[in-house]
This record gives sequence, C-alpha cells and structure tokens, in this order.
Amino acid sequence: MTTLNYWVDNLLEPKTLPGALFIGVLVLLGAWILGRFVHMVIHGYLDRAQADGADPTGIRFLGQFGKLLVYIIAVLVYAHVIPALQKFGTAGLASVGVVSVVVGMAAQSTLSNLVAGISLVLYRPFKIGDRVQVSGPNGAEIGTIESIDLGYTTLQTADGRRLVIPNSTIAGQASINLSQSHSTPAISVAFSVASGTDIDAARKILLDVAKAVPKIAKVNGCFITGVSGGGTVLTLTATCVNADDITQAKSDLMENTKKRFDAAGVKIA
Repeated sequence: MTTLNYWVDNLLEPKTLPGALFIGVLVLLGAWILGRFVHMVIHGYLDRAQADGADPTGIRFLGQFGKLLVYIIAVLVYAHVIPALQKFGTAGLASVGVVSVVVGMAAQSTLSNLVAGISLVLYRPFKIGDRVQVSGPNGAEIGTIESIDLGYTTLQTADGRRLVIPNSTIAGQASINLSQSHSTPAISVAFSVASGTDIDAARKILLDVAKAVPKIAKVNGCFITGVSGGGTVLTLTATCVNADDITQAKSDLMENTKKRFDAAGVKIA
C-alpha cells in the first residue's frame, strides 16, 4: 500500500519517477490528439481544395510535416518540464559535438530524404497525378505520382506495380514529366525485306497493320531507310496516345506484320 500511495501522491511531481512517467504519457497523448487534429484539418482543406481543382501535392506534404512538428515540439516540452532531463542536457553540453556528429551520421539518409521532399514540393518538377519517367532498379520506369511523403515518392506503374523511391534519389536524377510534355510519344519500327520484294506491296502491308493497332493514334508514314545487296529496310513511324503504350504497340506491330508478310510471301532479310 505504501508503494501505491507513493505513486499516487507523486503522479504530478515531475521530479519523481512516477511524475515523469505520468507527464510523459500525458504529453504523448496530447501530441497524438493534436496530431490527429492537424491531420483532420489539413485533409479537410485538401478535400475542398481538390474539389476546386487545386494541386494536392503541397497540402499532403504539409499535413505530414505538421504532424512531425507536433511530436518534435512535444519532446521539447517534455524535456523542459522534467528537471532530470534539464540537468542531463546541461551535463551533456561537453559532449554535444560528438553526439551531434554521431546523430548526424545516423540520420543522414533520413534528413536528406526530408530535405529533398521539401525541395520537390517547393520547386514542383512534378505533382501528384503527373506521369513521369524515372530511373528504377531495372532501368527506365514510367508511372503516375501517387504521393510525395516525408521520405519517399510513390509511383503507380501501368502494370499495377508500386514503385517507391527515396526523395533524395528522385530529386538527384533526371526525370521526364510526361504530363507536362507537349510532344507526342513516337515509335519507329524497321523491317528488312529480301531483295526482289515488291516494295509497294510490303509498304502497304505495314501501313495497313499499323492503322489496325489500337494503341497507335496516328501513322506518320513508311520510308525506305536503307538499301543493300541483301534487301531493303522499310521503317514505319507512328505516334501513340500514351507513352505507356509504346512497348505494346511495337510488339503488336511486329507480330501482326510478320504474320501478314508470311501470308503474302514477303521474305524478311
């Protein structure tokens, strides 16, 4: 009973262990409630802004940064209220240089991602909803920006994959914002037909096949781009509506042309 009375009597005394723990719980609970309130306010404003057609990129990032700031302030308030932490801070001033270096090295990646995220929001090379081309682990990737968080930028690719890239990485590489590009994604496919082939017939097959490919928006033409003793090179150029369609359009074009060439007796050199 004596121990229980001690804990009860010292719950609000910051100099004691029960008081320090109880105040810590109160500060943590207050930070959580305030963080939820900030989250609700920011996202309420975000919903209204999106309904008005505003860009949600900066608002989402601000909401996350606001919640982080609430917890940082809570830690500072707690350290100021608890006398033991004040004394510890005073005693540790002599080693603050070493501690700063260690903490800085440990948090270098996290801090660089945070700073890069702020840079992405401020300079707006792209925003949520934009289609961009970036360098991924397996080469060039095209996807739609889903979110720019404190540490990472998330893209949704056309085949349903979710590509998560550290902010520092995506801010430090060259990326192409396809949503802000005025150029139309183009494809070019070359076929080498054997010597003696009727060029006009082969060209007509190529043009007919290209016009029948659903992902091709416009056929620009079919041109002779090379002549040799073994045959003639015909290059068909076209444009797609979306850059994501280029790979599939080229595959369909080559497959269907090969079938039509075989049926018409056109030999590929």
